[in-house]
Amino acid sequence: MDLSFARLERGIAVTALPVDLAVLLARASARQAASVTARVQARVTAVRVSESLLSPRHGAFHPTVAEALRPPAHPLGQAPGQG
Repeated sequence: MDLSFARLERGIAVTALPVDLAVLLARASARQAASVTARVQARVTAVRVSESLLSPRHGAFHPTVAEALRPPAHPLGQAPGQG
């Protein structure tokens, strides 16, 4: 699959980055990502999800909606087909 949309316009010449510039950019981004500041910021912004959010005690993410969707009980207290 070719995702280079510049080829749709035939008059544009494709230019590549000089190797030295590409290496410079790769090294700079690697150093920046490995810096103490970046590592501390990653720890600060990491949010630990509470397990109780993913498995609530009542069994539903929204108890009011779960109650509204629950099928109505049989009027005589018996399941349909019994009695």
